[in-house]
Amino acid sequence: MVRMAGVSLKYGDMLALEDATLDIADGEFVAVVGPSGCGKSTLMKLVTGLLPPTGGDIEFDRKRVTGPVRGAGMAFQNATLLPWRTTTDNVMLPLEIVEPYKSQSRSNRKALEDKVQNLLDIVGLGDFGDRLPWQLSGGMQQRANLCRAIIHEPKLLMLDEPFAALDAFTKEDLWQVLQDLWMHQKFTGILVTHDLREAVYLADTVYVMSNRPGRILHRCHIPLDRPRRPETTFDPVYTEIVNDLRAKIAAVRNAK
Repeated sequence: MVRMAGVSLKYGDMLALEDATLDIADGEFVAVVGPSGCGKSTLMKLVTGLLPPTGGDIEFDRKRVTGPVRGAGMAFQNATLLPWRTTTDNVMLPLEIVEPYKSQSRSNRKALEDKVQNLLDIVGLGDFGDRLPWQLSGGMQQRANLCRAIIHEPKLLMLDEPFAALDAFTKEDLWQVLQDLWMHQKFTGILVTHDLREAVYLADTVYVMSNRPGRILHRCHIPLDRPRRPETTFDPVYTEIVNDLRAKIAAVRNAK
């Protein structure tokens, strides 16, 4: 689904990314970790065509990326829900602007609302469709944000530290929500995170990046069965992988 081959990016005289190479299969969920400023978010912008690379090639769905790609959803650290729209209407937004749903948004409104309601039910927001964002907790807003990012069934979901601003209990609850959504729709997922426990819990594969200029230093396959549950975090294999990744990140930082 996603292929990067020898990709580099320069901002003026600064080399932000160098020789970044990775392959992500259709339906695979990967996490990208590394020290602050290593180019994790830049990598996401390159994959989605929001930034053109200085060198190398990027492919999405077997087509060379030459501009903003279609078929991608995005979720960020802040939920960015529109304050004047209800939960249902916020989640409905992509269906009003993305084809083939856009052309159905008036003639088939009830069916699209039912689609939104079904997704809200899955994430535990079924009774909150008529609430405005300020009437929702931070965790509930992020649930709605995830629904909005996947309601149009994108082939690729980009997640830029979506749970970083949340408390530990809410964060771990949303790991479960995101995993359930992925298992429901089987989109290809790319998660950028500083939380190694989160990366190992959610991902099939974890990529470790170097200090700037960012390079892919390590690829770690996660051999944990799905669905993963809270008790998975006590599994010795899970703990060993997290500690190994922590050691690799520490080595990267000490290499400055």
